[in-house]
Amino acid sequence: MERRIEFNTSWQYSPAPESTDHIVLSKRYDNFIGGAFVPPASGKYFDTINPATEEKLSEVALSDEADVNRAVESAREAFNRYWSKCLPAERGKYLYRIARLIQERAREFAVIESLDGGKPIRESRTVDIPLVAAHFFYYAGWADKLEYAFPNRRVSPLGVAGQIIPWNFPLLMAAWKIAPALACGNTVVLKPAETTPLTALKLAELIQEADLPPGVVNIITGAGETGQALVRHPDVDKIAFTGSTEVGRIIQKELAGTNKKYTLELGGKAANIIFEDAALDQAVEGIINGIFFNQGHVCCAGSRLFVQESVADTVIRKLKDRMESLIVGNPLDKNTDIGAINSRQQLDTINSYIEIGQKEGAELYQTSCPLPERGYWCRPTLFLNASQSHRIVQEEIFGPVLAVQTFRTAEEAIEKANNTPYGLSGGVWSDKGAKVFKITSKIRSGVVWANTYNKFDPTAPFGGYKESGVGREGGLHGLLPYVNLA
Repeated sequence: MERRIEFNTSWQYSPAPESTDHIVLSKRYDNFIGGAFVPPASGKYFDTINPATEEKLSEVALSDEADVNRAVESAREAFNRYWSKCLPAERGKYLYRIARLIQERAREFAVIESLDGGKPIRESRTVDIPLVAAHFFYYAGWADKLEYAFPNRRVSPLGVAGQIIPWNFPLLMAAWKIAPALACGNTVVLKPAETTPLTALKLAELIQEADLPPGVVNIITGAGETGQALVRHPDVDKIAFTGSTEVGRIIQKELAGTNKKYTLELGGKAANIIFEDAALDQAVEGIINGIFFNQGHVCCAGSRLFVQESVADTVIRKLKDRMESLIVGNPLDKNTDIGAINSRQQLDTINSYIEIGQKEGAELYQTSCPLPERGYWCRPTLFLNASQSHRIVQEEIFGPVLAVQTFRTAEEAIEKANNTPYGLSGGVWSDKGAKVFKITSKIRSGVVWANTYNKFDPTAPFGGYKESGVGREGGLHGLLPYVNLA
């Protein structure tokens, strides 16, 4: 006689919040210019909010053109007086020192990242901050080896780099840009996103502690007008921007006809392709990791899923079951899988796309998990029976929303995956190596993972095709935008 075992699914994890006793946040932060914190010229400040509670964390400087001018002047003076004349090995030592200090204060940075950005502490602690230190370590090693990076070429720094970073990986994006710029002998003016400036400002404190020459790194806070003034400044030699494709187009127009170098890492609409011979449980976990664990707040988030018809029902069932187990809630709780949406504006955008998907005729599935009463939250969302013409398939949502389609042949999967304006990343799931190589070679994306997703390493270049950007960051390729070659 067959016995059926029923499991009690009513249990819940006990709260396991990360302590905040060890972090120190000032009530007000000024700009970091010339090695010191200085108030904005206008005397104006704006609040930065905890998206999980809607409570004020701090207030930061609202920079205008006068502040940008001051920061660029400071960076130019530091370049001429100190950094361009500094021995490459000495530059490397400074980068090593910053990397070690980040490791020492990793717990503090992780907590602040989750407070300010809403991402789960598990991601901040185990992914973001270790990668930040790893990038500074990696480029510290290149500082005195540039002649090996570019054999038979004479290498010189550009000068002053203006860098604008987004809110999804605030400190990591800062490391992606600051570390190679300094290793190549440039000085920096960095503008963090207005909704997540705190870890960049804490990095400024760490830079002071590392005794970096004043003006080598300057950090100014503000909104879009601040970034625009930095892009337009005539004494900036290079612009590095990570953000939306729309803003990237504006920056390209602003820089047209100038001699400024630029790199743009823009939007994405990544495709994950699951073949019938894939390890399905592993693939489902990779899909979950690629779109839900980061709230979809990743330009390379796997927001499109293509499943071979023969296993579609099985994959969707497994996917729904796994989604139901996800915990949405306090980002500082170690049990949390999905944290808060970064801002009210972004949540409104996500909800508008969910409405659009339903109006277009796609089948909506959302988990039944409870949501906190305060803060900005979105349940993990699945759209089934989506088509290529749907906006939820073609446009970047930047939220925990996954659109699912099926395919029969590899050629059909490739055609559908490439049928988007973007080309940043993608994923392929199969146990056949030859099939993986065939698919990855034909997908027009800068990064394609095989049987995994969202794995990053400082030695590997990252960037996209089409409307996903221009240039590469990371690895040896990440040095090229910061040097002149003769």
